[in-house]
Amino acid sequence: MVSSSINLFKNFNIFVSTVTMAALRPLTKPKIVKKRTKKFIRHQSDRYVKIARNWRKPRGIDNRVRRRFKGQMLMPNIGYGSNKKTKYMLPTGFKKFLVHNVKELEVLMMSNKTHCAEIAHNVSSKKRKLIVERAAQLAIKITNPNARLRSEENE
Repeated sequence: MVSSSINLFKNFNIFVSTVTMAALRPLTKPKIVKKRTKKFIRHQSDRYVKIARNWRKPRGIDNRVRRRFKGQMLMPNIGYGSNKKTKYMLPTGFKKFLVHNVKELEVLMMSNKTHCAEIAHNVSSKKRKLIVERAAQLAIKITNPNARLRSEENE
């Protein structure tokens, strides 16, 4: 399956591999279980506009949420944490690694079955093309390969 999608060309003792991005699969893909998918919202943020929805721990002496009364909104705690094996894992089964240049891509060479690259937002389109080409040679999956790449018709 993988061998059919990888074409190796031998040219003056240099191996160049072209890999289709769809063929790159993680080594193992465990089921990702989220204990809570709803966001924790701040107490009374639904009541007043000036109180933002971002979570803040209630610290009042009489606060019902802090005292964990029945029927009140829940507070985040350690029990909602993710499984250690699936923490920071993308739905594809890879873990993300931020890349700013081609040299940083070399780090993922040995761990291309568990980690994928994401090109940083401040990388120019010229450097992006080089990163995408090198990632194809190293069989590294990129989460955003088409970002900021213009077609040759527009140029």
